Amino acid sequence: MVYDPGALRSALAAAVGDDPELVAELRAAFLESVQGSADLLARSRSDGNWKMAARRLQSVAASFGAVELMGLAEEAAEGAPHDPALLRQVRAAIAAFDG
Repeated sequence: MVYDPGALRSALAAAVGDDPELVAELRAAFLESVQGSADLLARSRSDGNWKMAARRLQSVAASFGAVELMGLAEEAAEGAPHDPALLRQVRAAIAAFDG
């Protein structure tokens, strides 16, 4: 899977225009939210909690136009709960945005 952190920058710029401070704030909010969702995935103790965290991650990713991350979150929600390989993919996708 290919991750395009530039897509996040483009989506934010399209949403708020040429305000670098607001773009930075929204980017930080995005990262905080997706990292929190990934943490919820990692800490989930039930299948229901896993799916809820995956759907939350999917929703945040969709709101920010992070299509690849949204796809991984959907895969997590629809697939086998507690998949460590998928969780690693999610964390790698998030790290790509944080770079």
